[in-house]
Amino acid sequence: MLYITGDTHGMFERFSSRSFPEGKHLTKDDYVIILGDFGGIWDVNKSSKAELYDLQWLEDKPFTILFIDGNHENFERLHNFPIKSWHGGKVHEIRPSILHLMRGEIYEIDGKSFFTFGGAASHDISDGILEPGDKRIKQWQKERRYFRINHVSWWKEEMPTRNEMEYGIANLEKHGNQADYILTHSPTSEMAEKLGYHNFDALTSYLQFLHKTIDFNKWYFGHLHRDIALPEYKAHCLYKNIIAI
Repeated sequence: MLYITGDTHGMFERFSSRSFPEGKHLTKDDYVIILGDFGGIWDVNKSSKAELYDLQWLEDKPFTILFIDGNHENFERLHNFPIKSWHGGKVHEIRPSILHLMRGEIYEIDGKSFFTFGGAASHDISDGILEPGDKRIKQWQKERRYFRINHVSWWKEEMPTRNEMEYGIANLEKHGNQADYILTHSPTSEMAEKLGYHNFDALTSYLQFLHKTIDFNKWYFGHLHRDIALPEYKAHCLYKNIIAI
């Protein structure tokens, strides 16, 4: 079995036996995919006791957790986990059954192919990015400004590099520009506009190009904190719902 859900932001209550009773009957050969903003690797420099507890709680679940990265991840730590080959692609192994699906990879899972491409532009930084120790931090927090702190709550790696985009295109070409499922954190430009969002960027444009170029059955994305189907795009935006695919 394979299930998919949206952003978790380090809050994993939806995987409890009460909220997700189906999980009790799964095995490590069954998968739950998180569409970015996993948030389980967030603390600066190293895991706190709380973060270690949460990761162990997930590891102890009977199923395997897979996730793509969103924009709210500690990329400095995430990218330091060991890279391993898994189901035809590369992953960061957080724990034996908590795996980060990397950008531009194609995985074969249960006889289906999955193209993954994480990342997105943060939209809660309209007031700017401050450096650690900046004297304005406490005042801006009191004023509830939209800002983040470099290397503490924001990392430039939230947006993909040109090399990552080119790698994704080249990998798709190797697979005949076809995948059964497309998993992204960001929507395409058209999907975002359909849902009332007009913050287009290089990534939404890239994904728009892929949407027009490749042959796929279904596209799943997160980021917008909504649970809604977009049948005209063969797409589904997910947040808190957990659905079987």
